[in-house]
Amino acid sequence: MDPPHDPAAARVAEKEVAIRRACDLRDYEALVSYATSEGGFLCDEIRQSVWPLLLHCDRTIPEHDFTDWNDLPPHADEDQVQLDVNRSFVYYPDCAEDERARKKDELSIVIRQVLRKYPMLCYFQGYHDIAQVLLLVLGGRAAAPAVAQMSLFRIRDYMLPSLKPSIKHLHLIPAIIEKADPALRRHIAGIQPFFALAAALTLYAHDIQEYSDIARLFDFLLAREPVESIYLFAAIIISRRKELLEISVDEPEMLHFTMSKLPCPLDLEGLITKAVQLFQTCPPESLPCNAWKTIPRCSVLKTSRELSDRQTVTEALGLFDQQARQLRNQERKEKTLEFLWYNRRTIGSVAVTIFIGAMSFWIRRKGLDGPIWSYLSRFKAAFQAHGYF
Repeated sequence: MDPPHDPAAARVAEKEVAIRRACDLRDYEALVSYATSEGGFLCDEIRQSVWPLLLHCDRTIPEHDFTDWNDLPPHADEDQVQLDVNRSFVYYPDCAEDERARKKDELSIVIRQVLRKYPMLCYFQGYHDIAQVLLLVLGGRAAAPAVAQMSLFRIRDYMLPSLKPSIKHLHLIPAIIEKADPALRRHIAGIQPFFALAAALTLYAHDIQEYSDIARLFDFLLAREPVESIYLFAAIIISRRKELLEISVDEPEMLHFTMSKLPCPLDLEGLITKAVQLFQTCPPESLPCNAWKTIPRCSVLKTSRELSDRQTVTEALGLFDQQARQLRNQERKEKTLEFLWYNRRTIGSVAVTIFIGAMSFWIRRKGLDGPIWSYLSRFKAAFQAHGYF
């Protein structure tokens, strides 16, 4: 007698065969489709083939690139790396303490491999959460190239010397909500989008506690362009519309707190579907308040739009250097303006004194002493009355 037919199991088996075929053919369009459909890439065994392919690890950063990492100078942030690694693997995997200790050693090595290979990258707290997921799925040898690819082509903006580019990413969230749900946007208008910082920086790996959920979410994130992780948070906010509208605008702390926490339970499949819909109906170029225009052209959000295009490591590092220089120039400009504003009275008095001195010299040379000098004296007295001298 034949066993009973299970339609669900048959669909899963069929999808598994299709994903493996797409890997063999390097069919990125098909893989993107499977990543957004229910269940994503199904299991870690399949992910071990798909994720490196989506990240272009096999062609851009091969494993042997990291064989000499121990001979390279230590990265400036390695002390902080170790502090964070010591706090890793809190929620998963469920294993004995000695196994967890071994995983921590592996994680520390993976992160140090990448940072020593690319010392211009600045470590940020939460980076280890991303590396942890890649390590658990791919294993130690394959994790380092994957983490490097993530660093250079997906989270590069977060590894700059300043977090200011990250803040610009967050400001896309209210712009997306304004276009998709103006009433909700008005309700939360007084709340700055810093509530999404931890989730955005760590690609949600810091906030999601179930291993199966974060692995499934990475299927989606690795198959889509980097900006769609921002659309995902906008989808999360919109999914909580009813709850948020019930909180008074006179309770901004409660609104901020509610938006900073992921909903529980987490309808991951529904949120992924909503994020894709938002991206299609409210593409970055269409967002209000020039939100997309404020993102620099060298930002990873704009240079990694076509994931099937293989940028070189040299190109990625060049874009990193360009954005770092822009940041330094912007910071110098801001410090100069701050100095001028803080010392505006002193600077103003010096400028007026020089002007009056120059005019006095010119008047005397022209023989115009008298009425004009009287006007200059009044001009000086007026500035004195306003506290400039």
